[in-house]
Parts: sequence; C-alpha cells; structure tokens
Amino acid sequence: MALSEESKALLQAQVELWNQTFSFMKSVALAVALDLRIADAIHHHGAAATLPQILAGIGISPCKLGGLRRLMRVLTVAGTFTTIQPPENSSGGHDEPVYKLSTISCLLTTSDAGGETSTSCLSPMLSHVLNPFHDSELSMGLVAWFRHDEEPGKCPYARMHGATVWEMCGSSDAVNTSINNAMAADSRFLMRVVLEEYGETIFRGVDSLVDVAGGVGGSSATIAAAFPSLKLTVLDLPHVVAKAPSVSNVQFVAGDMFEIIPPANAIFLKYVLHDWGDDKCIKILKNCKQAIPSKDAGGKVIIIDIVVGSSPSDIKLLETQVLCDLDIMKIGGVERDGQEWKKIFLAAGFKDYNIMPLGLRSVIELYP
Repeated sequence: MALSEESKALLQAQVELWNQTFSFMKSVALAVALDLRIADAIHHHGAAATLPQILAGIGISPCKLGGLRRLMRVLTVAGTFTTIQPPENSSGGHDEPVYKLSTISCLLTTSDAGGETSTSCLSPMLSHVLNPFHDSELSMGLVAWFRHDEEPGKCPYARMHGATVWEMCGSSDAVNTSINNAMAADSRFLMRVVLEEYGETIFRGVDSLVDVAGGVGGSSATIAAAFPSLKLTVLDLPHVVAKAPSVSNVQFVAGDMFEIIPPANAIFLKYVLHDWGDDKCIKILKNCKQAIPSKDAGGKVIIIDIVVGSSPSDIKLLETQVLCDLDIMKIGGVERDGQEWKKIFLAAGFKDYNIMPLGLRSVIELYP
C-alpha cells in the first residue's frame, strides 16, 4: 500500500527532525569509543576483529556483547568503522561479522604498525573537543555500564540514578509529566497519519481495544474519534492514570501490563515494546495473547515501533533508527530489526505477523 504524498512529506519531516535531535548520539558514540579505545583494540588485532575479539581487547565482559554490537552499529553507519559480513556457514547461519578500521578510525589509533606513537593520531584532539559529551551523564553512564558487569541486568540510567526511569516516574511528578506530554504530542502527530493510511485496515471490524501503557490517552482519543463505536480502554500504572483527562468513549484502568491485560478483540502497543529487553517483551506479549481471541475470531495485537532497516536504501532513516537505538539503550530498551522482532514474536507464541513501514516506525499486526 503506497502512502499518500502528504503522509510521506510529514513522515520525512519527522525523520529529519529526529535525525537532528539524535545526532548528538554520534558524538556520544565516538566519545565512548575513544574512552574504551576500540580503534586500538581492532588495530592490535591486525586492523580487523570480531565483536568477541574487540571485547577481549578492551577488557570488557562477554556479557556486554549485545551492547557493543549496538554501539558498533552506530559507528559503522557513521563510517567510523567498516564491517564485513562473513559468508553463510555450514549450519545455515553466519559467523560474527568482522569490523575493520576505516580511513577515519585509523586516525584514532594511538600507535603505528611498529608500536611507536602514531603521528597521525587525532584522539587527544577529539577527546578535548568531545569533552562535554565525554563528561555528560549519558556518555559516562554508557562507559560505566560497559566496564562494570557485577549487575549485568542494570541499565546505564539505573546505574547513574539508582532507579529505573519508570521508578523515577512514580516518584517524580516532573519526570512523569514530561514523559506523558512527550508521548501525547507524538500520538497527536503520528496517529493522524496511521488512521489516514492504515485505519480501515487495522481498526475496522475491531469491537474492543486495550491501549496498553497508553499514558494519558493521546492515541486512544484519536482512535475513538475515528471509530466511535469501538470500546476503548487505556491500561497504565496508577500514577499515570491519575493524571489522565476525561476522554469521550475511553475508559482508563489502573494496572500493570506485566501482571494482566484486560480482555479485548485487539491490543494496541504504541512505542511500548522498545522500552524493554527481550524477556520483558515476551512477557508482555504472552499477556496480550491471553487477552485476545483466536485469529479466526478477530484477535490480534497492533504494534507501532521502529523496525531497524525497514527501508535499507534510505541511509538517513537507517542512521536515525540506530541512533534512537543507542539512546534507548540507556534505559534498557531496544530498537529491533526484523529478525529480532520475529524472534520475540515466536517466543511469545504468535504464529503470523505483517509489517507495514510508516516512516521512522512501522505498524505491525501480530496474530495468535
């Protein structure tokens, strides 16, 4: 289904704004790479190394492999390093990709081939210029997270603050209000496009819908206005629901998506799953599956989230998606590619799904 020209223009404008907004993450990624001396680790391994070899070279626990992969993805898309995907092996999979020094990252190595101090090394200059990022809470949090493995499940944000961002929302009105206002603004913008392009496809015929972690009802209000006969429920934590305004045809229910989700024909998850690691996502999706009827009876889960690489030829879009991924890593979240989504869908017991790209994000229909 081709998007209208108006929708394409709006979504492209959003990509441009998000790219400008998250461009600072390229500086953060470079500051972290300099602090961890990743270029030197690759250089000392013959200018080409796999992720496990890089981890060993910088003295970081193997439990940080996933985080390093995501950091290197940003640095590769930015051109700091290059990568070679090995051919398919005998078991039908691929071995670890090999990361190589590019002309750019050669300027980050501190020694030459003979072990002498490199005359072309720009790392001290870059470290000086990047100092505001190096000393930022985000950069320091990522570096500390990479270097400490005594609590591998604790995200960088929790290491810095002593609490998760969701725990902070429960104790700080300012943090709670900021996140709710941000999500409501995003919903006002995006749901208009979703309904214009896919509304008849995904909502027509749905009698009841639960908007899981729906905040103060930004998405549900828009859906309710377009489909007034649809029974809509917003499920969120008590401190979120307490701030929700009165919305026509929308009921707010205080609850926990990790415990139980109210029954409905369909479950709606807008920009929710990317906040959580795989195990938590699988738990949420299993609860969704218990709340809906079979596919034949109209049951489905509607997800709006980033699918990294949804338009691989669009370099700016891909860069924006991977920058978002590095940013969300600070709170323990993940922006997933198609194979990563498939993995958690199957693990949660779902059998079929359909991905419809929508600019930076995609609409996913997931069926039991």
